[in-house]
Amino acid sequence: MIVGRTLRAVRRGRVEHVLPCISFVGVLIAFIVVPGLFGDEVNNGAIYTGMQGFAPLGLVALALGLTLIGGEFDVSVLGMQALGGVVAVKAGAHSGLAGVAASVTACALLGSLQGALIARLRLQSLAVTIGTYIALLGLTNVIASNNTLTYGNLSASVWVDQTILTWFSPRSLITVGAFAVVFALLGATRLGPELKAIGSDRRAARVSAIPIERRVIALFTCSAALAGLAGALLAYSNASASLDPGLQPLILGVAAAVLGGLSLSGGRGTVWGLLLGTLAVALLEQLFAITALSSSTTQIVFGGLLLVVVSADAPDLRMKMTGFAVRHRHATRAEQP
Repeated sequence: MIVGRTLRAVRRGRVEHVLPCISFVGVLIAFIVVPGLFGDEVNNGAIYTGMQGFAPLGLVALALGLTLIGGEFDVSVLGMQALGGVVAVKAGAHSGLAGVAASVTACALLGSLQGALIARLRLQSLAVTIGTYIALLGLTNVIASNNTLTYGNLSASVWVDQTILTWFSPRSLITVGAFAVVFALLGATRLGPELKAIGSDRRAARVSAIPIERRVIALFTCSAALAGLAGALLAYSNASASLDPGLQPLILGVAAAVLGGLSLSGGRGTVWGLLLGTLAVALLEQLFAITALSSSTTQIVFGGLLLVVVSADAPDLRMKMTGFAVRHRHATRAEQP
């Protein structure tokens, strides 16, 4: 019965609604139950730490998710995050707010240039953003003179990580606020339907007089700004700026997007679903830390999850699942007296 309802939901195109709820609830149950099997228990400290992991992951996942809904893929979020951290440390020596503003502004400008290049020349975003990512890492190292930059403004570092309402910090609340703003913007304006239309069928969107170029430029501008904000806040929290965040933020961001019901082919997804997917990944990361799971095993788990979910979203498999559900329903009716 449950399988039948799930298949019907998939067939009706409600994956973006069903999958985030299943992912979050499943991970939440595991987060509560599994530590007890290892002689541990979930406490307020574990939840706080999980939300601390959610803070940078959420901003990167939101940046990546917005471009995915619009049918693009922004690998450059990794480079923007690194650049954002370095700029924030350099510009925020006396004022943390000034450093964050400089970081977000610089990344937004670079994102708009990248978006204009992709939109106006109609280039493949994956190839362009990979090149941008590599160039940004080089620029970051030049600015930092190939040395890890330490952040001496301890008051800003302490502030971003102070405990609020037991489970939260200013970093995590800023991330939640970013999701709320984007949710309201896409839900209350034409931007939401337009982005999905662009991601689903760009030719049809162009016929419908949707300003595709402007929307794509805005997407990459917003994506870069969010990644820069993530880098700035993370640098303040660590009291240093990393020159290369590695591929882990991108992997976890993609996992959050997929578990949040977004399609890698574009045109599908919701902001609240992305939020649930990101929370699921953040709690899963904390669960692995509680159970002392090795990094290699963690990578295998996340890789396996991505393979399963992406495979289930494949068009051919969806058709087969739909056909199976139809045959099962007909067989059930035939057996009824």
